[in-house]
Amino acid sequence: MAISMKLESSLYLPKLAEVIKVEPLAEKEKLFRLRLRDGNRLDHTPGQFVEVSVLGIGEAPISMSSSPTRDESFELGIRVVGNVTRALHRLQPGDTVGIRGPFGNGFPVSELEGRDLLFVAGGIGLCPLRSMIRYAIDKREQFGRIILMYGCREPAEQLFRGELVEWRQRQDIEILESVDRCPLDAAWEGSVGVITTLFPQLNIDRHRTTALVVGPPIMYRYVVAECLKKGIGKDQILLSLERRMKCGMGFCGHCQINNVYVCLDGPVFRYEELTKLKETEV
Repeated sequence: MAISMKLESSLYLPKLAEVIKVEPLAEKEKLFRLRLRDGNRLDHTPGQFVEVSVLGIGEAPISMSSSPTRDESFELGIRVVGNVTRALHRLQPGDTVGIRGPFGNGFPVSELEGRDLLFVAGGIGLCPLRSMIRYAIDKREQFGRIILMYGCREPAEQLFRGELVEWRQRQDIEILESVDRCPLDAAWEGSVGVITTLFPQLNIDRHRTTALVVGPPIMYRYVVAECLKKGIGKDQILLSLERRMKCGMGFCGHCQINNVYVCLDGPVFRYEELTKLKETEV
């Protein structure tokens, strides 16, 4: 009974977390660093998510942006899209939110050891992928090549610009970047075009490579097609469907695809699994 009550408490009752730092990322996105008030670590897996609540406003699922290899704090990259996220964007260091979780199945970290990792991020998709990117960097000796392919609509919408500068300067990370369009007054020296235009520059070992893909749903079909052309197996293409989630526990049905609940069975899925679900967008 005690174990059951403890599990139920962790699922239903938010823990208090204090906002430690708020960092603007772009016009609509901010990065929040938080710490649980009880002093415990969140102990999440890269790719998992938490339910974040603001008293009197509501609750929203947010994917983790930080690696569990860092300190006792954790980070969430949040875009303004509704009432809860607008309330979150008004928070300042010292304010408190509620946290439930972590929930869901993230990236299969132990299975990825020894493999080359191709990260493909579209727009806000860099926020959840950053959790696994930083994990791989912190445990660099456990992985092969690390390649980041990142695309967004225009230069001003790039996220984590400071970290991108640091990653470009490393000798053990390869970065390919593009923007869909580039205003005349923007300082940009990278590629212009949708993210799939970067694939011809890619030279990989198809037997050693796993692709980790997060971005807008419309991107998935075309990125998956390019990964398959490169010879990456269907079982080695991992996608996050985190945008479909709501309650986090499979109760509301918002994320249900046939008999699968994204919040419980995902949000990370193998492409091979998704080909069996007719209602998916990939």
